[in-house]
Amino acid sequence: MNEVNKKIKVKIKGEFVPRYQSKEAAGCDLFACVDEHVVIEPGDFCAIPTGIRLEIPKGYEAQVRPRSGLAMKNGIGILNSPGTIDADYRGEIKVILFNFGKQPFTIRRGDRIAQLVFIHVTRAEFVPAKQLRSTKRGSGGFGHTGRGR
Repeated sequence: MNEVNKKIKVKIKGEFVPRYQSKEAAGCDLFACVDEHVVIEPGDFCAIPTGIRLEIPKGYEAQVRPRSGLAMKNGIGILNSPGTIDADYRGEIKVILFNFGKQPFTIRRGDRIAQLVFIHVTRAEFVPAKQLRSTKRGSGGFGHTGRGR
């Protein structure tokens, strides 16, 4: 199997370069680049800086996703998950962490706060139509199959 690697230019404000934690990891960790501890109270959220800016290749996006360990152990997630970083964005990446838990959660400099996954993007061309092909599902929406409980 061929390994595919994309070179991503990164401008670093602090000392934290995104890093894959295992050979087969799909997401690389993003680190908190805060000067002081940040406490997120239960039911609250905060944009946490990572200290990095990226040059994402045209035709790709970076998705910011939660870390499962933070979610499971502390109830910490990402408010707009997955967050999309477009190829033409050059600002600092910030992660909007939300405390779904019952206890205040403290973010310290260097904490792993999220994962970043690079995805190839397909852009659509929208073609106006008077009619759409019918399907068995039709316009059935949330829970229409009755299987979810």
